[in-house]
Amino acid sequence: MPTVTYVEHNGTAHTVEAKPGRSLMQIAVDNRVSGILGDCGGSCSCATCHGYIDRKWADRLPPVSETESFMLETVPELREGSRLCCQIRMSPELDGIVVTLPEDQG
Repeated sequence: MPTVTYVEHNGTAHTVEAKPGRSLMQIAVDNRVSGILGDCGGSCSCATCHGYIDRKWADRLPPVSETESFMLETVPELREGSRLCCQIRMSPELDGIVVTLPEDQG
């Protein structure tokens, strides 16, 4: 089964199995990863699943939608690689992806 590694702002890493088709937000919540809240349940109407994705994964990710872009404008620590984890569905191509989490989800 593919895996995802979530790295908390303090450097604590959590590598978890990731069922294809689930969003990176759902996978984090299912595995009780600290730092991902997912308050809206994945409807892209909050930004409590914000994470940083390294640019080496960029060509394997779906493009940022207009709605996601709008929501990202509300995050306190926006930077290159900022994505909402609810908008990225796990696939075999993402096996081993690393998501670094901000200190504050807002």
